[in-house]
Amino acid sequence: AALRGGFWRADARLEEDTPAPAEWPHVVAIVPARDEAGVIARAIASLLAQDYPGKFDIVLADDHSGDGTAEQARGAARAAGAEARLSVIAARALPPGWSGKLWALNEGLAHAKKIAPQAAYVWLSDADIEHGPETLRHLVAKAEHERRDLVSLMVALSCRGFWERLLIPPFIYFFQMLYPFAWVNDPARPTAAAAGGCVLLGRAALEAAGGFAAIRGELIDDCALARRIKDLPSDGAAHGGIWLGLSTAARSIRPYRGLGDIWRMVARTAYTQLHHSPPLLAGTLAGLVLTFLAPPLIGLSEPLHGNGIAAIIGFATWSLMALSAVPTFRLYRQPVWTAAFLPVAAAFYCAMTFDSALRHWRGAGGAWKGRVRPHTRKVE
Repeated sequence: AALRGGFWRADARLEEDTPAPAEWPHVVAIVPARDEAGVIARAIASLLAQDYPGKFDIVLADDHSGDGTAEQARGAARAAGAEARLSVIAARALPPGWSGKLWALNEGLAHAKKIAPQAAYVWLSDADIEHGPETLRHLVAKAEHERRDLVSLMVALSCRGFWERLLIPPFIYFFQMLYPFAWVNDPARPTAAAAGGCVLLGRAALEAAGGFAAIRGELIDDCALARRIKDLPSDGAAHGGIWLGLSTAARSIRPYRGLGDIWRMVARTAYTQLHHSPPLLAGTLAGLVLTFLAPPLIGLSEPLHGNGIAAIIGFATWSLMALSAVPTFRLYRQPVWTAAFLPVAAAFYCAMTFDSALRHWRGAGGAWKGRVRPHTRKVE
């Protein structure tokens, strides 16, 4: 609570009063999509509705969808009377060594270079994200005013059902603990992270970092991209620096239908985050147990062990834990008292993390929409 950059404050937000640039630069949004017919129309409509003073184009890179995703996107553009602003392309066959999303982004970037060779920024927006009308304006103003190469938003995730209310605010809390936003946003610190659902990138910086090809096999591609951008030298050719914040105006419109959806989301990447290292896995699970599970267990089990001082310390630690989670729970409009259930969520995340390792060991790690991480094999 005291030493990790005040991660728990949940106060990194885009300012609405950031000075506007003298001239609004050209931006191209790239939307990678694979079987997103249920959400793509709303996502594209929100992009077309951006109140952005500069030139703005949109490229949808359809990653071999079989559900009519491209047709739904075109229909949204027709309904908005903005068909000329949306380009829909079909990604070519996935090459070896590439993740599907990064290949779609690479295909979209190649098309963006053709239709908008002078665009200063590319805006990476996932197919399930609905943006408020001023999102792009605020992203660009932030990048231009503070000379940032990358500006990213952790969009608001769906938080309605029981399992979402229990596990989604803690997911954001743990992400902030892992990547303290104050450290990410400090050019003097090496910590780098981004949230892949909404990333504004300086095009010159992206090219200097090697483009998407430089991270083509990464499963946690957003943080890998942020590391490469933050490591760029500030030589005057690019702005330099990254920024990551929280948003409520931009939100995911994909609901999590029960525990299984959330479990798969976490299990897909948790062991990758630990570099597929058994010692790191053991240390992480031990850390989660000691930090989040031991305090309430020690406090609640006082009638069994009879150590009053230990129980007081346990309850005090549990209270501090809950208080530190309150800002994130408030962000998601959850009752303050629900932050006391953070240890319960931590127990689930322990299990998800271990399951992530099991999936990797079975050769089914990183599975997503019919694809398995390139270096693993699918088990029938």
